[in-house]
Amino acid sequence: MIRKFDKEEFHSICDRLFRIDSDLHSIFLKYGYPPFWSRRPNFETLIHIIIEQQVSLASAKAALDKLKKRIGKVTAKKILTLSDSEFKECYFSRQKTVYARELAQAVVSKKIILSELKDLPDERIRVRLTAVKGIGNWTVDVFLLMSLHRSNIFPIGDLALIQSLKKVKRLPAQTSREKILKLGKKWEPYRSIATMLFWHSYLEEKKRG
Repeated sequence: MIRKFDKEEFHSICDRLFRIDSDLHSIFLKYGYPPFWSRRPNFETLIHIIIEQQVSLASAKAALDKLKKRIGKVTAKKILTLSDSEFKECYFSRQKTVYARELAQAVVSKKIILSELKDLPDERIRVRLTAVKGIGNWTVDVFLLMSLHRSNIFPIGDLALIQSLKKVKRLPAQTSREKILKLGKKWEPYRSIATMLFWHSYLEEKKRG
């Protein structure tokens, strides 16, 4: 079953989560509702998420802006025309240069048809995308949550989410992945929205700290 959420129901889903989890409600009382983060379900977004792997959001944005300045609209065909040194000038590491090319090649060869993904269940999308070198579960989770607005995504590999969750829930630093996944069951089928609340708390604290 494909479960999605949209902007119109976003606040009412947040309210539902507040009723079942007072810690999530405490985020709202402190910082209000989270923004409705949304990205287009296209090639550029996947490139952006690849750039975001293990770097700050600001660094990734700077790299994407530099890339767009160089090639204009970010398409698979244009990515394949770039040399190693041109990628480097756009702040791409050697590894991310490989990943960007692998994704571009998959799109050009129609191994991945992005327009088809929106109609597939989460796990089918995961299988298709992770078949491309450089796309792991975290990248797929962010794409499913922010671009396709799937409602029950819980990106356990996201450091900001885990850090915020442990702080809000007052959990020890060494809390196991299993315990965190078990905690997440409470928010089903809206773990994506719970994730957005934790991200909101993380970013607001960073901003104010």
